Amino acid sequence: MRTIKGPGIFLAQFAGDAAPFNSLDAIADWAAALGYKGLQLPSNDTRLFDLALAAQSQDYCDEVTGKLAAKGLAITELSTHLQGQLVAVHPAYDALFDGFAAPEVRGNPQARQAWAVEQMGLAAVASRRLGLTTHASFSGALAWPYFYPWPQRPAGLVEDAFDELARRWKPILDVFDENGVDIGFEIHPGEDLHDGITFEMFLARTGNHPRANILYDPSHFVLQQLDYLAFIDIYHERIKCFHVKDAEFRPSGRIGVYGGYQNWVDRPGRFRSLGDGQVDFGQVFSKMAQYDYAGWAVLEWECALKHPEQGAAEGAPFIARHIIRTTDRAFDDFADSGSDRALNRKLMGF
Repeated sequence: MRTIKGPGIFLAQFAGDAAPFNSLDAIADWAAALGYKGLQLPSNDTRLFDLALAAQSQDYCDEVTGKLAAKGLAITELSTHLQGQLVAVHPAYDALFDGFAAPEVRGNPQARQAWAVEQMGLAAVASRRLGLTTHASFSGALAWPYFYPWPQRPAGLVEDAFDELARRWKPILDVFDENGVDIGFEIHPGEDLHDGITFEMFLARTGNHPRANILYDPSHFVLQQLDYLAFIDIYHERIKCFHVKDAEFRPSGRIGVYGGYQNWVDRPGRFRSLGDGQVDFGQVFSKMAQYDYAGWAVLEWECALKHPEQGAAEGAPFIARHIIRTTDRAFDDFADSGSDRALNRKLMGF
C-alpha cells in the first residue's frame, strides 16, 4: 500500500486580483507557509498558469515545476472544470455558462464548444509536459434540466443525452490516453455525471475507456444522501483524484435535499470547512489507504460560514492528521512461527 500524497490545495477558490492571490509565485509562498505540499492549478486562470504556453513549451513547464519545487511544492493536477463544463451545455444554460468561455466565442454555442474541446486537448499535452498522470475536470450536462421527471420525460431522452455526451468526450479521452493522463471527472450535481449510476452510464458508452475516471469528493454525496463510503468500495479502481471537502445535511419539516431555492447558508445541505461538517474523514482516508489510492489529498475550500483564509489555514493540518502512513509489515509479524509446504500439509492432516 502507498501513502496518500498531501496535503494539497485547489487554488480556484483563492485566486484573485489582490496579493498574495494574484500570481503563482505569491500564492505558492502563501500555500507553502500554511503547510501545503501540492497545488491543484485552475488552468483557466492566466494569473496563475498559461495553459496554451504549457502545451507548447517544455521550457515553460520546467520553469513552473522548478519554481514550485524550490518552495517545497508540486503540482497535483491541472483543473479544467470550467472548460470541461462547456464540452456539453444544455441550451437552457447558454447565457449562464457563456462567462466561462473566452470572450471571442461567447454568444456562439458551437464555437464555444469547439473552444472547450481545444482547451481539453491543450490540458492533456500540458499535463504530460508537467509530468502529471491525472487531471481534474467536469463532464458538462445535457440531461440535467430533466433530472426530476415532471412532466414525464419522453422515452429515450436520457439515453440520447448520454449517447451524445459520450460521443463528445470519446475523442478527448483518446487524446488524454495518447498523453498518458487520466481524467478524474468530479461527480457533482449540475453535471450529468453526478452519482455512481450516471458515471456507469457514461463509462459504458465510452467502451469502458481507461482514461474515464473519477474525482472523489464526499461532500457532494452528503448533499445527495448517497453512501460516500460505499462509493469508495464500489468505484475505488476508478478514483484517481480526491477533493477533501466537508459538508452537512440537516433537513427539517420545511426543507430537504432540493434546498428550497435558498442561499447556501440557509440550505439543510451545505458545504463546510474541514472538520465543521459531517463527513467521517477517518473512514474516508482509511478506505483510500486500504484500496491503495496513489494520488493526492487536495483541499477544496467551500463554506457558507467560514472565511476562506481560515479554512485554508485549518485545512493543511487537518489533512496531514488524516493521511495514514501505510504499514510495510503485518502487525503480528512478531509471532511468525515460520512455515513451509510440508508443515502446512502436516497441520491440515494431509
